[in-house]
Amino acid sequence: MDSTLYDRDYYQWLSETAYLLSEGRLSEMDVPNLLDEIEAMGKSQKRAIASYLRVLLLHLLTWTYQPEKRSGSWRSSIRNARTALAERLEESPSLKPYPETVLPQCYRTARANAADETGLSLTTFPKESPFTLTDILSEEFLP
Repeated sequence: MDSTLYDRDYYQWLSETAYLLSEGRLSEMDVPNLLDEIEAMGKSQKRAIASYLRVLLLHLLTWTYQPEKRSGSWRSSIRNARTALAERLEESPSLKPYPETVLPQCYRTARANAADETGLSLTTFPKESPFTLTDILSEEFLP
């Protein structure tokens, strides 16, 4: 089996691909792997948005349902997740509708994680998000 540069040395492949692109030497490029990488980059952006949204929802739930355990670190975690999410959406404005699309799925996971983390019954937490996306993303919002 022939091993390609992509398989042998990913960083070198990236460097060579960037060089070939900058030189306009498109016919020499490893197009199939380049296409795979570009698609993976898009998926990675979506995964990052969903991940930050899940963390944010988890901490909003724990903030709401365990008020006696509120701390500066929880507030900081909420701020950090909001900031990271806002940065991703600013970098890729075409993904601004994406959080609304994945909110139900992210909330289900955050709800289950909140039950695990707090030791409270899953039924303690509403089946659907009690927070609007506007509230979730608002820097000032704390339930």
